[in-house]
Amino acid sequence: MGPVHGATMARMTHPIHSYEPRLGHGLAHDPFNAIVGPRPIGWISTRSDNGVLNLAPYSFFNAFNYVPPLIGFSSLGYKDTVRNAIETGEFVWNLATQDLAEAMNQTCAHVAPEVDEFALAGLTPLACDLVKAPRVGQSPVSFECKVSQSMPLRSALGEELNTWMVFGEVVKVHIASAHIRDGIYDTASARPILRGGGPSDYFSIGPEQLFRMVRPR
Repeated sequence: MGPVHGATMARMTHPIHSYEPRLGHGLAHDPFNAIVGPRPIGWISTRSDNGVLNLAPYSFFNAFNYVPPLIGFSSLGYKDTVRNAIETGEFVWNLATQDLAEAMNQTCAHVAPEVDEFALAGLTPLACDLVKAPRVGQSPVSFECKVSQSMPLRSALGEELNTWMVFGEVVKVHIASAHIRDGIYDTASARPILRGGGPSDYFSIGPEQLFRMVRPR
């Protein structure tokens, strides 16, 4: 059988729902963040200049570099987390796990800047070693970070958006020893949760999702 050309490929596909985002998606809920998912959760803790603690989850989050290790999160609006991170130059990422899902959800609440989300969610702030922001004591993994870049995002037309990207260099890592096995971090054992689409969809990772592939040389 010869190569499959574009016209043949088109006939083989399923019916397609296509749309231009600027004109609306025409569905019950925007599918964008359901398609780009599930996404790791940026559970970010900060301390304001006047000492108020803040903790909030961001689903636009990921890792971007090995050496030095860089992570970043995007905020729709100049929220307390962004302001604290930019003003102090520091933040902490904490791993959100299945047993911390309800507490993480509590920290989504829209509350005044003076409200401490650690107290709101019944979580323990632990002092970090290299940054003033605390980490979540109940979380099995935390990254202490120094802000490396921050910026508003722009559209393809160059329009500045009220969406802020904050990158940080990981300067110290804390891992619960129970999740290190034979010198390798066991991703599934911590049962991390990830954000899906719709107003309330989340996913968890366990050993049953694991499969391995060796990269070609």
